[in-house]
Amino acid sequence: MRVPLPEDIPAADELGHVHFVGIGGAGLSGLARLMLARGVVVSGSDAQESPTLDALRSLGATCHVGHLAEQVKGADTVVVSTAIDESNPEVVAARDQGLRLWPRSAAVVSVMVGRTVLAVTGTHGKSTTSSMLAVALTAAGGDPSYAVGADLASTGSNAHEGSGAEFVVEADESDGAFLAYSPTLAVVTNVEADHLDVYGTPEAYRRAFDEFLDRIVPGGSLVACVDDPGAAALLDRARRHGIDTTAVGFDEAADLRGVDVRSSGPETGCVVWRDGRDLGPVRIAMPGRHYLLDALLALAVGLRRGYPFEPLAAGLAGYTGSRRRMELKGAAGGIRVYDSYAHHPTEIGADLAAARALARGGRIVVCFQPHLVSRTRAFGAEMGRRLGAADVAVVADIYLAREQPEEGVDGRIVASAVPLPADRVHYVARRADLADAVVEVAKPGDLVLTLGAGDVTAVGPQVLAALAG
Repeated sequence: MRVPLPEDIPAADELGHVHFVGIGGAGLSGLARLMLARGVVVSGSDAQESPTLDALRSLGATCHVGHLAEQVKGADTVVVSTAIDESNPEVVAARDQGLRLWPRSAAVVSVMVGRTVLAVTGTHGKSTTSSMLAVALTAAGGDPSYAVGADLASTGSNAHEGSGAEFVVEADESDGAFLAYSPTLAVVTNVEADHLDVYGTPEAYRRAFDEFLDRIVPGGSLVACVDDPGAAALLDRARRHGIDTTAVGFDEAADLRGVDVRSSGPETGCVVWRDGRDLGPVRIAMPGRHYLLDALLALAVGLRRGYPFEPLAAGLAGYTGSRRRMELKGAAGGIRVYDSYAHHPTEIGADLAAARALARGGRIVVCFQPHLVSRTRAFGAEMGRRLGAADVAVVADIYLAREQPEEGVDGRIVASAVPLPADRVHYVARRADLADAVVEVAKPGDLVLTLGAGDVTAVGPQVLAALAG
């Protein structure tokens, strides 16, 4: 649901008892962690039990399973996930009682009051870039606070309350939340049409990034990927408006440039040049040029903030990934299983290229679940074409999330566009049948990759259990 952004947003310690509706999600759980670290009384509810709820309880939060009106009793502020419906009994109760009812973006602003905001946005790569940035700054001697969209493998958490002045935030553009932030330093990974259910047209989506540029505080700066046309256009606009910029990428136009890119299995690296000077090598323990670009963006921010190159590079080398970003789930029966969040055609193509580097000559079996009816209607055919980079494709029906089904729009749009022989493309209408379908086609030596922003992430462990059995 869409909740209006309030005009006045006080600091988190002035909010009283805060109740989160959808506390188990990636966005709200991080905010709950930060507020708990500041001594705020926190409660919340979610549709089902999860390790996230257990972790929050251990930190002092009261977490309910299921949504009931009485669970907002005693709350002063109620923060609502975008996935929650207007008719949710806790939302209705908050309105009836006249409580402060906020969207997630307002709560993010409240925890950033008084901090130097380093905001990372873009169509792809936000979670990885912001996570890498937090890790690199910490390795270089900083102690930034952060709120990112995925749990870091090294900490098991998506948020941290640091002692330093810097706050690294993943600035989500999907619902326009990033337009609530006022960054000192803005990072834009790329700009490519998405979330048309919210924005309506690709032009409106791109205009939102222009508005985000205007949110940079006076004297602030922009770091963006010059290799991406959308981000490069923002760099040009920022320069025309007198905003200090750093162009990052592999292109010759980059101020901070990666050259001599090399990939070996799960590692990717390059030599870094800044303004024509060789700074030294950077490597990451992740396959794929797109992840290396994320690392270069994080490095550029660290350098702009005055941190030295060597410890920043060491931090990036020690980055162990984040949940659902080419995450190894395990191996059984001679088959390795990875999971990734890719749900846009560009992301699908990039992660399949990374998987090819990991496959060691074996086949790639991809299990893809489209996310959202609106996205599948707009990009389903291109999703299918990108899946052709695998050797076998298992395509699920759409994960609806916040949308309703639409006649004629389902996973078959994707499956029918996969440019592989018919016997290597399998459309599976029932989510419950996905794991069995993958096990049936996978062979020893294969790499299985589950892709999508929905509950396809649970298929990998089911496949491993079946193979082990």
